[in-house]
Amino acid sequence: MNEELMYVADSTCSAPVECVDCAGQPATLFFEGGLPGMIAITLLLIALLFAAWKAPRWVKEIGLGALVVSAFWTLYGLYQMFSIIQVTGDVPFSVACGGFKVALIGFLYGLIVYFISLIIRVVQKPRI
Repeated sequence: MNEELMYVADSTCSAPVECVDCAGQPATLFFEGGLPGMIAITLLLIALLFAAWKAPRWVKEIGLGALVVSAFWTLYGLYQMFSIIQVTGDVPFSVACGGFKVALIGFLYGLIVYFISLIIRVVQKPRI
């Protein structure tokens, strides 16, 4: 095992580093997904929860906004990945798969926010 990876695996993780101990934790995924996009989606989630309380008619639109922002952020991440692949040339398949994995983090987060908006809408609908 690489000495640097052993050091990261043995220490407490405070940075967004792919290591054995912190891989897949929410904070690590938040940083890996890219701060600007993930912050924008989080702000839309907060707005969604506020709208569920104060402006129920806006719940669906805010959820759709989160989905659109996450789709844009994913396409932007893929664009960056393909630009780097174009410049460097031959890239191993495992590295490309890692890029796809990181690019999809924001989209999955946006889908979760949209799903929350759908649940809130169903709960708030008047009963028949």
